[in-house]
Amino acid sequence: MAYGEKGPRVPVVDLADRRALERYRPADSGVVEEARRLKEAALLDFGLTESAVASWLYAKCHHQIPTTAVDTAAVVASGDGSCLLLYNPDFFVGLGLPGVKFVLFHEARHLVHRHFFADPDLRADPVFVVATEVSINHVALVRLDREQLPLLDGRPTGVDPREVFELYRADLLAHGLEPLPYDRFIETDMRVYGELKRMHRPPVPERRLCAHLVAGAVPADQETVDLVASSALLNSLLAARRGHPGAERELLDLMGRTEDGNARAAKLWGTLGAGMLRGETTPTRTVDWWQRWLVDVLASKLREGERLVYPKKRGALLTALGQDPMLSRRGPVRDKLLVIAYDTSGSMSHRVITWLTELVGGIDGVQAHWLSFDAVVMPFTPGERVYGGGGTSFQAVADYVEGRTEVQGRRFEETPDAVVVLTDGYAPPITPAEPDKWIWLITEGGDEWPERHTPAMDCHRVTTGSR
Repeated sequence: MAYGEKGPRVPVVDLADRRALERYRPADSGVVEEARRLKEAALLDFGLTESAVASWLYAKCHHQIPTTAVDTAAVVASGDGSCLLLYNPDFFVGLGLPGVKFVLFHEARHLVHRHFFADPDLRADPVFVVATEVSINHVALVRLDREQLPLLDGRPTGVDPREVFELYRADLLAHGLEPLPYDRFIETDMRVYGELKRMHRPPVPERRLCAHLVAGAVPADQETVDLVASSALLNSLLAARRGHPGAERELLDLMGRTEDGNARAAKLWGTLGAGMLRGETTPTRTVDWWQRWLVDVLASKLREGERLVYPKKRGALLTALGQDPMLSRRGPVRDKLLVIAYDTSGSMSHRVITWLTELVGGIDGVQAHWLSFDAVVMPFTPGERVYGGGGTSFQAVADYVEGRTEVQGRRFEETPDAVVVLTDGYAPPITPAEPDKWIWLITEGGDEWPERHTPAMDCHRVTTGSR
């Protein structure tokens, strides 16, 4: 996307180095604060109305850094799996809120495009680069209900899809070919690309393109892109299935725009089970939504951490030189601790317990504690017979996990990073001490009260029957 009169400069610092980005020629503090306010307002609007995909995608960018090391904005996907949003404070303040929303939508869509159109030869084609800009900006204009591109210093910024269409139409007519009308020309991403390739002189990217389209300018590790984009799409699909009309419209449009002639995109949509939004199913492919959702939620709750250590040799050297010793960061904090509580009074499934066991066993650095419960808590080891059948008490689980009660003469003295409760939901609601750590898996026909609770907790319906 084109912003300003000058082409993007080669980055002056490593765009994956957070400290270097923050140190490089910091903008005025008042400008930074205003830019941050505009960015937060734009992301809030995405979550409420315009774009569930962009909202979820930026939720995966755990570092959102104002920096003058980039001229405009960029999403960095580095090889260590982290994702960063970088934005120039002066640029955002100059655009204002509507312009900031446009730019952030544009950047998010570029990441999704790289996810679906990952073929290096295709992305290296300059005509495809222009087609991408045309398609993304058309969708941004429609979804954000804009008549024109954002203005910066009184001038439109970016590739105007209508101007490119007029160039296309004039070129084809001049050579005796029949152009498509605009609504068909812009119908799918690959349609735009195919029609531009029909031109005698197809347009090529100008120098005024956003930084992440300049080869090698911004880290864009494909594995990280795939991980972040798939996760954002999955959460948007779940929102759509739960009745979010904006998410459903956006995803149906995105499916229609990416599947045309693109086997990779069709396969990715099928893997996510997105055909359900159209009333379709993918033959021979089983999609357990709750499993994908749980993996994504656990990934966020059990993120790798760092611990502070005192480097003895370096500390002694610093002391000898008259400097203060300092702590260094090294390695994981500790094994993450997961509690899985299994309601033996409900319609539970051995298949689900087996899957949970395999999932936990496949997560490095996780220590699991397994509980069965009805009106009381009964710890068990996977493979052991579990007992139950009485009434159900979620409070009994909370009291034990939070160290207030004893089971078999012992208190639970650990601090869990996450508590997964598999239940039909039919018992008096509770408010745990740390609700954000609790994940509720509700069986068919169960009561999904945790997502209606105040505060709301992570909750999803699971499939427990055999297939």
